[in-house]
Amino acid sequence: MSNSIFGKRSYDMIAFVLLALLILVVLPLTLDAFRLNLVGKYLTYSFAALGLVLCWGYTGILSLGQGVFFGLGGYCMAMFLKLEASSVANTKIQSTPGIPDFMDWNQLTSLPFFWKPFHSLTITLVAIIMVPCIMAFVLSYAMFKRRVGGVYFAIITQALSAVMTILIIGQQGYSGGVNGITDLRTLLGWDIRPDHSKVILYFVCCFLLLGCILLGRFVLTSKLGRILVAVRDKEDRVRFSGYDVANFKVFIFCLAAAFAAIGGAMFTLQVGFMSPSFVGIVPSIEMVIFCAVGGRQSLVGAVAGALLINYGKTVFSESFPELWLFAMGGLFIAVVLAFPRGLAGLLTDQVMPWVSRLRKTGVSASIRPSPAE
Repeated sequence: MSNSIFGKRSYDMIAFVLLALLILVVLPLTLDAFRLNLVGKYLTYSFAALGLVLCWGYTGILSLGQGVFFGLGGYCMAMFLKLEASSVANTKIQSTPGIPDFMDWNQLTSLPFFWKPFHSLTITLVAIIMVPCIMAFVLSYAMFKRRVGGVYFAIITQALSAVMTILIIGQQGYSGGVNGITDLRTLLGWDIRPDHSKVILYFVCCFLLLGCILLGRFVLTSKLGRILVAVRDKEDRVRFSGYDVANFKVFIFCLAAAFAAIGGAMFTLQVGFMSPSFVGIVPSIEMVIFCAVGGRQSLVGAVAGALLINYGKTVFSESFPELWLFAMGGLFIAVVLAFPRGLAGLLTDQVMPWVSRLRKTGVSASIRPSPAE
């Protein structure tokens, strides 16, 4: 038992080191600035996939609304960047200077009260984490305290994605509507649009992602992680043991929301806009696909799944724009049917045991006494 745990932890650490070398060394040395920024965009989705590993893979909570938290983090960052851009933009064509252009187009004469705190970067960084966590806490506390889970919780989170999309599009004067918040230029006076800025933001995204992986690994290898697995497998037994199952579910769901929000904020910085198309049902389901294909019980596997699926999405959308949705759906079905634990499960179940047997065979051969002459 201990040997298997030690082996799995060893494989996880090796995978983490290989991922770090890939995104910090190999890709920056082999890709140009445009492609590297594209990979950075893919990595922002990995944050949401990491959260799904925690709440779905290890706790059994399937959320179809992670796009909501991804979008909330992105909108919080976009609001700060838009206010900074509005303060330095040429306002001669605006009837009300100092407010975002889409507000002026919708005949707003003053900045809404909930926009004003986003003049401060410090408040913005706090809001990126707190706003999604508060929403996740309210939703999960109301559901889990009433023992609502399983497919019912998944449907509720999916409905939340639809509601948030409709709300953002409907409040065009406050949110930018279907176009979202665009024309984002600077961060505290630093231009985020040139290639060298995008490379710096790529490395910031990589370090944040690696930090989230380490935090998730810390949670999963602690006593809390063992309780989460027990909640997934035998929830009633955990409850009868005296634990408040709802509190554990609420915590891990809020942590997953925070991870997704960090990814959304980095997406806004690297891409330069945020729109409701990243909040709705489709991106939320895609995030589940990233997690399932990579392996819903592997943090590094979730990152690999996000990179592979988005790379395939880019290739198919460039070459066969009408077929990429079918290709992605087919890949998801094939992986789920053939490899239920994803690509990471395929690696640990098939490849690693073969490597271990090969290594043991080599060791046995090396210590075998030579025949007497």
